Amino acid sequence: MPLYSDEAIVLRTRKLAEADRIITLLTREHGVVRAVAKGVRRTSSRFGSRLEPFTHVDLQLSGGTVGRNLDLVTQAVTLAPFGSRISNDYDRYTAASVMLETAERLVVEEREPSVQQYLLLVGALRAMTGGERRPSDVLDSFLLRSLAVAGYAPSFDGCARCGLEGPHKAFNPAAGGMLCATCRVPGSAHPAAQTIVLLGALLAGDWEVVDAADVRHRREARGLVSAYLSWHLERGLRSLPHVSYAAE
Repeated sequence: MPLYSDEAIVLRTRKLAEADRIITLLTREHGVVRAVAKGVRRTSSRFGSRLEPFTHVDLQLSGGTVGRNLDLVTQAVTLAPFGSRISNDYDRYTAASVMLETAERLVVEEREPSVQQYLLLVGALRAMTGGERRPSDVLDSFLLRSLAVAGYAPSFDGCARCGLEGPHKAFNPAAGGMLCATCRVPGSAHPAAQTIVLLGALLAGDWEVVDAADVRHRREARGLVSAYLSWHLERGLRSLPHVSYAAE
């Protein structure tokens, strides 16, 4: 692949040799891309902090330059320094870390366009740094919406199995959401009615409802979102246990 340009969010980095790094990116047009940034760990590097996790960048890359699976970063321009606003706040940092890990896991095919996931992540990071929303609420909304984009949309209105209109009382991650009395399976949770309303609002991005939700319903919703995410990812996220819900 010759030189190409794309926008990206830096998902993670790891050291390579003495001064280089491998940068994992979620790009707008090329999905997940892994590229080498030469000399980025030197203090004199022209890339500096532009290739740190959470940063929104405009890149120029050379395809397939470093082996078959690694491109080469030849130019990087910062579009939004989300990382500088996230890293100095523990709640934001841990919640945003879960978002990056989730985005990488849900974009299954490398180098395949995933514009919706990219735009969703950019919007969530912008909301996370805006200070108007609780970091945990931004995270839960992002998780539900990113799962929906990936084809795992939960049902909070009708029965996930038979489609019968609700409201229903049972929630089961493996079944896809709420279940009617007929379809209910053993082991289902029975959240409060207000929690179900909150889950629907998080999925729809109805912030008026989310902001007004009671603490106990937000906590219950978070448990259900985490269970739903873990089921569909099939294995847990390394970053999720570090999320703090202490600040309500």
